[in-house]
Amino acid sequence: MVYIRAKKVKSDQYLYLVRSVWDPKKSTSKQEIVKYLGKASEVIKDDIPLDYRNDPKVLSMLASYNPKDVKKREDVTKKSKQDLYRKLTEGSIEHCIKIYEEYVKIFNEPDFFDKILRPVMQKIGDNWESGKISIATEHVASNISQTLVKIIMDRVASTRNKKKILICVPLGEEHHLGCDVLETYLSIRGFRVYNIGTSVPTESILSFIQNNKPDIILISITLEDNIGAGQRLVRKIRDKHKIPVLIGGRATQAEKAHRFEGDVICDVGLEEIPKILRKYN
Repeated sequence: MVYIRAKKVKSDQYLYLVRSVWDPKKSTSKQEIVKYLGKASEVIKDDIPLDYRNDPKVLSMLASYNPKDVKKREDVTKKSKQDLYRKLTEGSIEHCIKIYEEYVKIFNEPDFFDKILRPVMQKIGDNWESGKISIATEHVASNISQTLVKIIMDRVASTRNKKKILICVPLGEEHHLGCDVLETYLSIRGFRVYNIGTSVPTESILSFIQNNKPDIILISITLEDNIGAGQRLVRKIRDKHKIPVLIGGRATQAEKAHRFEGDVICDVGLEEIPKILRKYN
């Protein structure tokens, strides 16, 4: 059984999705947190994990904490995704910026990346693979989205903490939008981020690690064809450095599980990544 639990901090309520788990040692049930949902006034249906998103009891409890705004916020999120998809595929950076500006008036920058840009780019990639849009349209959308991310980065005045994060891809991987989005998101969250980009030889990555000494390395792999190169990159890093290496990206979510000499992060929301990074000392 899953349900929503609220915790009040000062004048605000924060919601958690929890479930009851039987403890055989104590012969009683205990609460286990499935996901931290966030501030009650900002939580919408899309924040609920897919397995529980249409549970009537969960939706009813969610609405009870935020009865006036939840429907409005869901409508805004849905419309923003539809509008961004259309304007990205049309190649209109001006309209994409406007969609971003209107969205963050209600939500915030991290929500824009996690709830709007990421699912929209996922849909564009899926539609290209299924033949619903052409490769030219996909390239236009990707280029515009990268420009959008850079513009947002220039606007964000973020505070930094001491933890340094290196984001890179294996040689041969040319998809870097995920790296750019992650760079912006983590910068907003206060991390100091080095985003190397694509077409960088492995030895250059190793040299950068030696000179800059990041605390954690994130490797993004989009295409399954680059899994082997990713495994070799991780192995060479671990041979020379005792730095935590995390691997993610679309290729790691394939049905076939791939082994790495690091920790694979599969199918997690952007909001979970800062929590994961802070676990590494």
